[in-house]
Amino acid sequence: MSAAGSPNPEYVVARVRARRGSLFGDDEYRKLTRMGPAEIARFMEESSYGAEINALGSRHGGVDLIEYALNRNLAEQFDAILDWSEGSLYDLIARYLRKFDAWNVKTVIRGVYTDAEQSAVEVDLIRAGEFDDRRIRRLLEADSIDGVIEVLEDTIYGEPLREAYAEFEETGVLVPLENAVDRAFYERLLSGLGGDEPTRQYEAFLKAEVDFRNATNALRLARSGADIDPAAYFIEGGDLFTRSSLARLAQNIDELVEYIGDSQYGDELGPALRELEEADSLIAFEHAIDAALLAYGDRLGTIHPVSVTPIISYILAKERETENIRAIARGKEAGLSPDEIESELVIT
Repeated sequence: MSAAGSPNPEYVVARVRARRGSLFGDDEYRKLTRMGPAEIARFMEESSYGAEINALGSRHGGVDLIEYALNRNLAEQFDAILDWSEGSLYDLIARYLRKFDAWNVKTVIRGVYTDAEQSAVEVDLIRAGEFDDRRIRRLLEADSIDGVIEVLEDTIYGEPLREAYAEFEETGVLVPLENAVDRAFYERLLSGLGGDEPTRQYEAFLKAEVDFRNATNALRLARSGADIDPAAYFIEGGDLFTRSSLARLAQNIDELVEYIGDSQYGDELGPALRELEEADSLIAFEHAIDAALLAYGDRLGTIHPVSVTPIISYILAKERETENIRAIARGKEAGLSPDEIESELVIT
């Protein structure tokens, strides 16, 4: 694990491609939707999750075992990628993996807000970012949102959260805090990337991720009908919206859908936009956003096959596998039918 030395994308891409071949496919997901939690755990034991299932099986069972195994495997996979990486490649991957720090911050804030048990919050944490175990433990032990912010004072999230806290106190909703976390992450992610052609392609991928996040936020605001200023939740860095255009379009969902459909992402998101219009299904649109981002990353990875982009594409695919298995396990626990569970999955 080193940011020193020359970048080594050839080696890391080769290792990542070997691991991508072991990811679950559509057939595996459909099999899992017809299993109970114990059967899912046994199925995972015979896969790349075997070490985690065996290590955690004496302490956890059912859906908890699946959750802990998924998160530990994800962290170990991404730690391995950092261990293989050198130089500027290490920096590009490390800054992207800090998305899990952002995830963990938002998860802890939600837990405090809902007065959830510490164990229920911890099972949802993904230790694949920069935060060490001591900071994670301090976050889990915080008994107020102000306490969470205090733990983060020396990080990129401290000041933005402190600034958003007043609006949270005024409105009583978490949106200002969660958006402050996302904006801090993306601002750091997109700064000082470099100027060679493969890195510019990677930057295009990151800009698409910001565009998709802004599109989702705008649709949520348009659907909510709440008296909220959309410009206050704009994330800088994408190409699709400006702060003023997002504020305007979020006031009219029909105009927003038409604008996205006419954009450079129209081909990827066209079917989801039609479903949004016909069935009013924001969940389906959000799933399509995830699938489109995966497909976009894969396509860029073929343009520069020996670069950071195929590695980031694998990280997204592995993350999506984890989310799909988690959705299946939780769906089975909630008594959903296989068809209902399958509608919650992101399958490309």
